[in-house]
Amino acid sequence: MDRETPELFERPDAPNSVSLPVGIVVQKVPGATRWVKFVWKAVAVLPGAAEASWKELRREGDTVEFHAKTLPLELYRTDTESYLHGLSAKTPALYVVMREAQDDQPLDMVLVTASPYEAQDYADTGEELVEKVPMPDGLIAWIREFVEAPHENEVLVQ
Repeated sequence: MDRETPELFERPDAPNSVSLPVGIVVQKVPGATRWVKFVWKAVAVLPGAAEASWKELRREGDTVEFHAKTLPLELYRTDTESYLHGLSAKTPALYVVMREAQDDQPLDMVLVTASPYEAQDYADTGEELVEKVPMPDGLIAWIREFVEAPHENEVLVQ
């Protein structure tokens, strides 16, 4: 997040959407039963991360953390109510949506979102795994600036 970002939001022609690359950190831990060899869980995000594909970050015994993938975190003016709802939580979070992979990767990273409403929609399908990951302070500030920037509501034309 560069120093010019706040100025972008203060302009009268503030954008209707913004995007930031976010790395997804996934942890692999041994399963608790003989039927589940490993458990995968999104545990952190890396704002501004470069592209990655299951790059090992840290290993401690049988527990391994990977930078699984970098996805765009996209914010839209139409979803500011949802972002505010998420920011008002005791621990603001991003939501990582994953699904069983169709190739040689352990999981497919589908989406990262700041919208608890959008995350709930994915969780309701039962086809995806949705993990809540604590939001770093810098992302909280970036999202808050976007939400609080003045903008004009679009007129619905029927």
